[in-house]
Amino acid sequence: MILIVDDRPENILPLKKILEINGFKTDTAESGEEALKKVLSTTYSLIILDVQMPGMDGYEVAEAISGFGKAKDTPIIFLSAVNREKQFITKGYGSGGIDYLTKPVDTDILLLKIRTFQRLYEQQQELKAIQQSLQHEIENRKQTEKELAVRVKDLHFVLESLPQIAFTMDGKGMIEYANSHWFKYSDAVNVFPEVHADDANIFPSFKEHLSKNESFSSAIRLKERKMGGYKHYLLKAIPVTQHGSTTRWVATFTDIEQQKLASDLLEKQVMMRTKELVEKNEELENSNHELQQFAWVVSHDLKEPLRKIQTFSHLLKDKFLSENEEALSYLNRSIASSARMTQLIGDLLDYSRLSVEASFEPTNINDIISDILIDFNDVILERNIQLSIAPVPIIEAIPSQIRQVFQNLISNAFKFSRNREIPVVKIYAERIEEKKIESRVSGEGPFCRIVIEDNGIGFDEKFLDRIFVIFQRLNNLKTYEGTGIGLAIAKKIVEKHNGLIWAQSNEGEGARFILVLPISVN
Repeated sequence: MILIVDDRPENILPLKKILEINGFKTDTAESGEEALKKVLSTTYSLIILDVQMPGMDGYEVAEAISGFGKAKDTPIIFLSAVNREKQFITKGYGSGGIDYLTKPVDTDILLLKIRTFQRLYEQQQELKAIQQSLQHEIENRKQTEKELAVRVKDLHFVLESLPQIAFTMDGKGMIEYANSHWFKYSDAVNVFPEVHADDANIFPSFKEHLSKNESFSSAIRLKERKMGGYKHYLLKAIPVTQHGSTTRWVATFTDIEQQKLASDLLEKQVMMRTKELVEKNEELENSNHELQQFAWVVSHDLKEPLRKIQTFSHLLKDKFLSENEEALSYLNRSIASSARMTQLIGDLLDYSRLSVEASFEPTNINDIISDILIDFNDVILERNIQLSIAPVPIIEAIPSQIRQVFQNLISNAFKFSRNREIPVVKIYAERIEEKKIESRVSGEGPFCRIVIEDNGIGFDEKFLDRIFVIFQRLNNLKTYEGTGIGLAIAKKIVEKHNGLIWAQSNEGEGARFILVLPISVN
């Protein structure tokens, strides 16, 4: 903005119009005092000042303005219609003006001068702003260098107090500082300690990490200057970044000699123990194989006399004791006991066979359930058992073993619902997210939850920890036949399939047996 100062409005008005027509913003003052007040509150790029004014003349106003810190650099052009002599012109320049024009003024020349002085003023202000910015930047850098020096001093103090060998490097990886422990392995700060020949291959990797500004960590062996031997150390280097670039590195050598010795000793012990375990495992496999052979032979040899006992007992019953009720009662008990003994031997043999390795394959559980139900067809028709069977996904399993699980669970459902007028057995399945009994349902879940539910006698859940234990029974043997091995076999098979088995029940309200099996073994 340009300030026009003249005590005559008729002089101000035409000059103001000319300047505004040419795109300049203007302000006016009709006395020197008014001009000084405006200069104090407003920044002007140029002042056009009349020399002859009542009160303060133009020279006095210019001298006063030059004393203001804010406006002292504002260019001033004097205009005069009377004082045209050299002495007045000289006084104008001496008072702080940059030009002195006499009236009448050539308008074009005045506009050229105004544009030139305004441009010079703007350039001067820009230079001043740049200078201030540079000065501020210099001060900031000085302060930053001072703070950095303090931080470096603190860092050196910390590194010196460490029990490890510690050193710093610049952004290019050149060593700047090393603490006193460094000199046990090197003669000078810029000389890296001697490294074992077998560990020299660490340096290419170390340099690569430095070039990528990545932290580095590796075991290394350093040679002591006095003793001459090598000790194991852990070298760690961490970059220190500022404004996104690495300014220096802080690195340490930590003594791991004792840990290395202990690790080597432990590794030897682990190797020895592993070898022992392998040998023991082979012995165990041989023993297990022999035990399976023994179980098969024993079961075969035990079943043979039991079959004879049952056969001759039936002959005695049919030929000689048909009319002796007391003898028949005793003989029937003997026959029943031998039958239970035969079943027990068979179940024990099945339980022992579960440790034999078998291959997993895609298994259609629906076909297995259908085959089992065909075997129980007479029981289903005789007792009018109501079945509700929903599709079960195909899973990877050992078919013969998984059949045994469903055989036992379905058999139990039929057996313990015989006290109902209309026994009901339900089988349904759903895919779930996790290997948990209560996992959420998921159409693409990696596990399958299968439920076998009946409306039989049920049981008190306080006995849950017993029902899957071999030979544990919750019911009267005379009322509900069985050996107490079936659920133990089911649990062992399910666990071999990396699954879960659980039960939920209340006395008199039936039972729900829940299986969670993986869809795939991989």
